[in-house]
Amino acid sequence: MSKHKQISDKLGFIAIVFLTINLIIGSGIFLTPGTVVRQVGSKSLLVYLLAAVFAAVLALPFASASKYVNKSGSSYAYAKAAFGDKFGFYIGITCYFANDAVWCTSSVGIVKAIIAILGGNPNRFMSITAGLLLLMLLNLIINLFGQRITKYVMNLSTVCKTLSLVVLIVAGAIILMTTGGNYDLSAVDRIREGGKIIVPEVTVSTFMMAVVSALYAFSGFEAVASGAEDMEEPEKNLPRAIPLAVILIAFIYIGVLAVAMLLNPSALMKTNQVVALATIFNNPLLNNIVLAGALISMLGINFAYSFSAPRFLEAMAREHQLSTRLTKRTKRNFPIRTFFISAAITTLIPMAFQYELTNLVTLGSIVRFLEFAVVPVAVIQFYRGHTKGKVLPANKNLLTDVVASVLSVIIVLFMLVEYNWRVQFGIIVNGHVVGVNWYAILAVVFGFVILPLLMYLISRREWQDAE
Repeated sequence: MSKHKQISDKLGFIAIVFLTINLIIGSGIFLTPGTVVRQVGSKSLLVYLLAAVFAAVLALPFASASKYVNKSGSSYAYAKAAFGDKFGFYIGITCYFANDAVWCTSSVGIVKAIIAILGGNPNRFMSITAGLLLLMLLNLIINLFGQRITKYVMNLSTVCKTLSLVVLIVAGAIILMTTGGNYDLSAVDRIREGGKIIVPEVTVSTFMMAVVSALYAFSGFEAVASGAEDMEEPEKNLPRAIPLAVILIAFIYIGVLAVAMLLNPSALMKTNQVVALATIFNNPLLNNIVLAGALISMLGINFAYSFSAPRFLEAMAREHQLSTRLTKRTKRNFPIRTFFISAAITTLIPMAFQYELTNLVTLGSIVRFLEFAVVPVAVIQFYRGHTKGKVLPANKNLLTDVVASVLSVIIVLFMLVEYNWRVQFGIIVNGHVVGVNWYAILAVVFGFVILPLLMYLISRREWQDAE
């Protein structure tokens, strides 16, 4: 393969922006708005605005880190360069688990939606399992065609799902202006279900739980650099692409939520449909456009994570922290072995959670707290020149490298303190905790303790050979 062809197969600046949008706009905005509105009612716009600010601040250290370290692996590569091999290994495995947790949430969402559209039972265990296996097969086939085809598929899905959200905003705005809709957001707080007001009294804890739920809709930027070695000049393009994508998405999300809350908040809050946003219009054509956008969106994010997640393990294998056999690629440059491992975990995690989307969404948010705290500290180390590994001679910036990193750590600590851990690890019935959610506890123990220990024991010989 010629050098020119190798470069042309890599992702350029626009493709990286599209990849970032593809990784962020997925199941979150289509699945979580109803949950957030039920939690905080008319304060939902403020919640999404705060989540957007948090996401923008949290994204800056990731963008800054990519100018110091341009290797694949994202958080793993940054932690390894800043703090050494052992800590980097732990962060790599836990962040890999986080990526798979988000991937499986999107997978379950799209499988349930398709089953419901086809008239089946979206909660039937065997149907969802069969759908997940077919989805993994589809991801495999697309990736086997090579990075050029993968790039085209991701770009097409990004354009389609973004357009569907823009259509939702424009159509909703036109309907509101022509029908003289209700512009009183506080009416959301008075909506009843079964004779009782849906929205409870908002406390700091419930508000922060809603912010974390909304933040899930912005997550994904931390995985963009996982495949940095398959990008053109990642040290230059990533710091520009990530913030741009987050800003564009923030405008779209807030517009979508504003239209939904003003147009039909009752349907948004009470629906049992998987794709909540598809219920706000009485027009079947508009409903189908939103539903199609949701399906394309979730398919797109599946393709995006099938691109990034396998490269996490491959990046660790290239650094001789996992078996070098995992670095094997196909003739079309696809890491086939790490894909099968990732696909297996992505299928098994939701099975352990009985395919319950609420638990999967929160799990996907929780497991990110660690990397959201570690990467900013790593960037500060890069800025100070105190590293355990080699970094690039990047242009240092006090505002983006230090100030944004310190703010990121403060945000993470604040969310950890205010987060309602009892609700996350409890069984909720009629708004009350009635038991312990052992699925959630075991999943976190698996991701933070068992999986890193298991991977270390498997790879110990590789470490010894490298030394």
